[in-house]
Amino acid sequence: MDTRLELLRAWLEALPAAHGLDLGTLRPASDDASFRRYFRVDAGAAFGGSLVAMDAPPPMEDCRPFVHAAEVLGRSGVSVPRIVEADLPRGFLLLEDFGSTTYLSVLDDATAPALYADAIGALVTMQSAGGADDFPPYDRALLLRELQLFPDWYIERHKGIVLAPAERAVLDQAFEAILDATLSQSRVHVHRDYHSRNLMLLPGTRNPGILDFQDAVFGPITYDLVSLLRDAYVRWEEEQVLDWTIRYWERARAAGLPMPEQFGDFYRDVEWMGLQRHLKVLGIFARLYHRDGKDRYLADLPRVLRYVRAVAVRYNGLGPLARLIDRIEGDAPGVGYTF
Repeated sequence: MDTRLELLRAWLEALPAAHGLDLGTLRPASDDASFRRYFRVDAGAAFGGSLVAMDAPPPMEDCRPFVHAAEVLGRSGVSVPRIVEADLPRGFLLLEDFGSTTYLSVLDDATAPALYADAIGALVTMQSAGGADDFPPYDRALLLRELQLFPDWYIERHKGIVLAPAERAVLDQAFEAILDATLSQSRVHVHRDYHSRNLMLLPGTRNPGILDFQDAVFGPITYDLVSLLRDAYVRWEEEQVLDWTIRYWERARAAGLPMPEQFGDFYRDVEWMGLQRHLKVLGIFARLYHRDGKDRYLADLPRVLRYVRAVAVRYNGLGPLARLIDRIEGDAPGVGYTF
């Protein structure tokens, strides 16, 4: 028996009849990389015909950051799902339904310009609101803890490699350089997972619908942009990424966000922030497979590796990291990574 599902069903049954919930239609909507699950249920016309129930089982998950972030981000003017009902102690939420059309499912050369324009506009809106008191700091300790996922889960667990002391020193030096580069950036609200699977296609001016924001922090201004444009699930040519990055930079400057005066300086910030994120993502995807039994993320590892190596070979001081990655992947320097 699925005990959590039965508890969720009983909770939904006890909600006001005015919601018009038809529990006979309760069905899986999606899951994600956490312990959370989502179920869709038909509802009254006032709710657009359906709602989404979130099951976030304590103590593995805590709904309070989700509720708080929804309130903060909703005030900024971006589209986040309205919370219809909540039972925080038991980990249940009833949410506005943004449908099932993710950005990832509709992105192609024809749709991308308009979709990314909307996503960049929403990002600037989100970053222009609020301040440091809204979310926890994305500080050195947290950034380093994320980087550590790369040696712990990707190198040691996934690749089965124990680093020699000299190799670990190379990694530590690279981490320090990455932290110095990213912590020098201006700070804003950071969604922390702003990409094509968490952006939903909505009609008109509401696009995009933004999901999975419960881990929001206050941190480096480039983090969400690199999540969007160097997505772990879809890759665009560098010329296209440059174009979108310039469009963001211009729009953010016009909105009064603290931007470097020279675009080249900003693009360097984007690249170093991307290096931090993608090393972390390699560790997370490996952990999802080895700890949680979720193998669907393994297919995305080569794309993320390509992002990492492209930056590592481009900047002074990161050459040893590039050579270490080549050694880990069994490639000769500058060879391999066939995608």
